Amino acid sequence: MKNKKIIKSSIISLTVLVVCFIFCLINNFTIKNDYLNSSFFILGVLFTSVFTDGYLYGVLSATLSTFIVNFAFTEPYFNLDFSVAENIISSLILYIVALVTCTITSKLKYQESMKTKIETEIMRGNLLRAISHDLKTPLTTIYGSSSALLDDFDKYSREQKFKMLKGIKEDSHWLIRMVENLLSVTKLEDGNVKINKTETALDELIDSILIKFQKNYPDIEVSVDIPDELVSIPMDPMLIQQVVINILENAVQHAEGMTELSMKVFTISQKAIFEIRDNGCGIAPDKLKNIFLGNFSTDQSNKNGRVTNMGIGLSLCATIIKAHGGDIVAENIKTGGALFRFTLNMEKNEVEEDEQQQ
Repeated sequence: MKNKKIIKSSIISLTVLVVCFIFCLINNFTIKNDYLNSSFFILGVLFTSVFTDGYLYGVLSATLSTFIVNFAFTEPYFNLDFSVAENIISSLILYIVALVTCTITSKLKYQESMKTKIETEIMRGNLLRAISHDLKTPLTTIYGSSSALLDDFDKYSREQKFKMLKGIKEDSHWLIRMVENLLSVTKLEDGNVKINKTETALDELIDSILIKFQKNYPDIEVSVDIPDELVSIPMDPMLIQQVVINILENAVQHAEGMTELSMKVFTISQKAIFEIRDNGCGIAPDKLKNIFLGNFSTDQSNKNGRVTNMGIGLSLCATIIKAHGGDIVAENIKTGGALFRFTLNMEKNEVEEDEQQQ
């Protein structure tokens, strides 16, 4: 990555110098105003300082510009002469422009970096507060039910035992999904996980998703519409499975009145588009805008009053899709229900290919 930045900054610097040189040649053969030559290179140093990293390229651009203007566009031509006050002042202006611009650009980049870190820390704080509330209720339920069974096992009927054990299983499964989502979000946002894309057959991906989903929700039917022909998409299949399962689970948990749940995948211009829709109650307008930002709120429809892991699950979806270079959106359907749509590129870009080769 460091080498790519060096190459990119070098190309920008050389390109700007060549463009300035060409403009000076045009000036010499048309307008013939010597003062414009220095102006072109001052502008070039400004551009180089803004669009490259650090001070090095701006200073080098100023140095090369000084020699080019002095050697090729100042009389006597093809001869370096720094004894003239005008040439010295031009050189100083170029260096001042480079240093001031680089300083301002570096400060802006630093401020942007700090802003991102602050926003991340705020999100983590909100996440921790939400998780502490999230974990307390199911853990209390599991502890209470298991303690009651251990202390007074014979006191409860078979139906009561079954109901308590089923509740323990459901809360345990919910906690496992919560922890899985939380770990994935933390790793991806810290940059500790590298997305290793492999060519994945779409039909195999969908089969794996349905098997896992129906194992936990056997009574929920998901209608699927995918292309008949073989479709292969570069992705991390485990992470994309997690995205789709999170969205499907979100529909089960939050789409009140839902009777239909469907998934459609189609391709347009080297992009695979996944659409998951339901015919439930839709998404509240105040939640729709920030639905992927990890916001949390109590799910009043949940009988045990638990705060659901909707925020973590959908925040994770956005993080995974972004790491894959795709986009994800959510919207309400006019006829009722909600639609989640995300895209994946069907071709690897040059950066991804280089990283996998390394």
